[in-house]
Amino acid sequence: MQTSGQTTSIIDALKRQLKKDGKTYVDVAECLQLSQASVKRLFAGNDLSLKRLDAICTMLNIQIADLVTEMARDQYNRVSELSETQEEEIAGDLGLLLVTVLVLNRWTFTDLREHYQFTEAETIRYLTRLDHIKLIELLPGNRIKLLVAPNFKWRDNGPIHSLFIRRIESEYFKSSFDNPTEQLLVLNGMLSEQSNEHFQRRLRLLAAEFDELSRDDARLPLQRRLGSTVLLAVRDWDYEELFGRIRRTPKVSNNDT
Repeated sequence: MQTSGQTTSIIDALKRQLKKDGKTYVDVAECLQLSQASVKRLFAGNDLSLKRLDAICTMLNIQIADLVTEMARDQYNRVSELSETQEEEIAGDLGLLLVTVLVLNRWTFTDLREHYQFTEAETIRYLTRLDHIKLIELLPGNRIKLLVAPNFKWRDNGPIHSLFIRRIESEYFKSSFDNPTEQLLVLNGMLSEQSNEHFQRRLRLLAAEFDELSRDDARLPLQRRLGSTVLLAVRDWDYEELFGRIRRTPKVSNNDT
């Protein structure tokens, strides 16, 4: 059973508190009257019941609410957007850009080495650059800890967005969108400003749901996940390139001159 992103964040906060207090899985096993192997499985699967979570908090002399507060503090300190200079650095090196995108999708060091022709030194160099700009923390054993907030996004009209428009957009639309994992919807209609605002709010909610699903699925094996790219957009546009030449030009009254 998959766990939510919030469950994972709370358990991560619990792990940090255990480390801060010098407690180990041995201490947790004794507290829960389980084997150490069972405790490791519970933490690895983010599968702690509220009763067990409460018991561990009692051992640490804290409340579950304290973990929620710590989780919120950790999320607040995470990166939600890079600077223009940082995005320029990533956009200027396609290898770094690839590693960045994959790491944001929870790829491990081993995943990067197995699926792309990066040497160990190259992979470490790319990850070190991401560590330097505080997108990740590169831990011992080349483990990767993401430092991005749940609402992380590329800058509007920034270097990454511009790169997508220039070099990736045409390739994206080469597909016929007839595979089971693909869908293309082209909608055209006339909306009031109020309806347009309502639709944009729905788009933002849908984008947030996509991000949440992506975070939840990060715990699945890599072979069970597909790289998925979604474009969501709405604009005031009436096929000007197709029909603009035959549109009647509005008359300009004397009051408009």
